[in-house]
Amino acid sequence: MKRRQLIQSTLAGAVAAALPGGAAAALKAISNVQGDLAAVTGSGAQISLEAAAVRELGESLRGMLLLPGNAGYDESRRVLNMAIDRHPALIIQPSGAGDISTAINFARERELLLAVKCGGHSWTGKSTCEGGMQIDLSSFRHTRVDPAARRAYVAGGSLLGELDYESMAQGLITTAGTVSHTGVAGLTLGGGFGRLARRFGLALDNVVSLDIVNADGQLRHASADENPELYWALRGGGGNFGVVTAFEFALHPMARDVVAGEVIIPIGQARQVLEFYADYAAAAPDDLYLDLVMSSPQGTTDGVALLHACYSGPPQQAEKVLGPLRKAGRPIADTLATTDYVAAQRSQDVTDARVTGEYVKSGFVSDIPAQLVTNLVDGFGRREDTGTTIVFQHAGGAINRVAPDATAFSHRDAMATMLGFASWPMAASGEDPARRLKEYWLDLEPFTTGWYSNEVADESNQTISRNYQINFDRLLAVKNEYDPTNLFRLNANISSTV
Repeated sequence: MKRRQLIQSTLAGAVAAALPGGAAAALKAISNVQGDLAAVTGSGAQISLEAAAVRELGESLRGMLLLPGNAGYDESRRVLNMAIDRHPALIIQPSGAGDISTAINFARERELLLAVKCGGHSWTGKSTCEGGMQIDLSSFRHTRVDPAARRAYVAGGSLLGELDYESMAQGLITTAGTVSHTGVAGLTLGGGFGRLARRFGLALDNVVSLDIVNADGQLRHASADENPELYWALRGGGGNFGVVTAFEFALHPMARDVVAGEVIIPIGQARQVLEFYADYAAAAPDDLYLDLVMSSPQGTTDGVALLHACYSGPPQQAEKVLGPLRKAGRPIADTLATTDYVAAQRSQDVTDARVTGEYVKSGFVSDIPAQLVTNLVDGFGRREDTGTTIVFQHAGGAINRVAPDATAFSHRDAMATMLGFASWPMAASGEDPARRLKEYWLDLEPFTTGWYSNEVADESNQTISRNYQINFDRLLAVKNEYDPTNLFRLNANISSTV
C-alpha cells in the first residue's frame, strides 16, 4: 500500500508540475492531505476523518477532491446567495456516476453531513454545508438531443442554458426555468416552473426517466416501468433520495421566435396593475407566460410594477394577447418584441459580482383577491430601505391539468407562485436585513396554500411534511426504502422513520 501511494504521489507531482497554476494546485490536493480533518455528521456530532482515509478517497476518484486551501475550493463551496458562507470539510467534484457512488459510500459510512450542488441557486444554502461533504456537480455537464425521438439526455450537473441551447437547435424545447445558469437537477426535482410550463407542463412533467445513485451507493434507473415508485417520488420530492446522474426529457416542437419583454409601470400604480394581473393571468391562454414584479431598489424611494411576458403562440395572435398589458397602467417603458427564445431565457441571468445577500419567502396562490392586493400595496409602501421585491410567477395552464397525486408535486391548483425577496449589500451591518420581509409576509401568507419546496427556508419539519399534502405518506415510504438513515437531509426534508 505504501509503495503504491509513493508511486501515485510521485506521478501526481510530475503531472502537476506540467500543468498551469490552478489545475496543478487542484491535482496536488489528492496527495497533499496534511492531517486528519475535522468534520460533522448529519446529526451535528463532531468527528475526525483520518488522513489516510481521505487520501484513499482522493486516489479512488477520476474527478477531484478539494480541501480547504486548495485552488477551486472557495469557488466550489459558495452558492449564488452571498449571505451563505459555509465551509465543507471536503468537496468532491465527480466525473461521473462512479465517483458519485464512491463519495456517497464514504459519506454514509461516516454518517457525514452531505450537501449536493448543481447550479448553486439554493436560496437557503442547502447545496453547501459547514463541516460536511459537498458533492459539486459542476464538472459533470453534458446534453445530447435525439431529434427523431424528441428526447434530451442530460447529465446530472448540467445547467438549463445547455438544455435550451441544444434542444432549440433542433427546433425542439421543454420547460427549463427562467434563468439559464440554474441547475437542471435542483429545478426539476422540486417542480420546475418556467416560461413554457403553462404550455408543456412543469419540468418534472416532462421527465421520462432518471438515473440516480441512492444512499446505498447503488446506481438505479427510474421510469414508469422500472422502479416506478422511485420515479414517482423523484418528480417533486426534491433531493431526498439521492444524486441524479442523468435525466431523459421529452421535447416538443416550437418556433424559435417568441415575443418577450416587459411593460414597466411606476410603483404608484401598483394597485391597478395587481388588479389587472389578478384577472388577466387567470384567464390567459396556455402559450402566454406572464409574471408580475413589484420592486424598489435599495437606497431609493422609487420603484416599478412590471409585467414580464413570454408569448410562444401563433405570431398573428401576439398583439391580441399582449396588447392589454399596455393598458394595465401608464407605462414608462415597453420592451415587448420578437426575440430568440434562448436569448429570452438568458435575459434574467445574474451578471453582477455576487455582492448581495438575499432572503426569500414563497407561497402558492389560486387567485389574487382584493384583500391580498390591499395587503401587498400597503405593506410595500411601509417597507424600510431593504430592497424589497414581490414576484408572481405564472402557473396554471397545463400544470393544473395534472392530478395532484400523479407526481409527488401536489400543488396543481396554483394560479401563481407568490415570492418575496429581500436583498442587501454584503457590506451592510446591523439588525437582521430580512426582518421587514418576514413581517410583511405575515400579512400575505394567509392567502397562500403551501410553498415551493425549491425555495424552502426556515420551515420546520412538520411544516415541510404538510407541504407535501396528500403525497407525504407515499413519499415517506420511498424515503424509508432508499434513504433509511436520512443521508440526504439538506433539502425540503422528508425525515426517514426507519
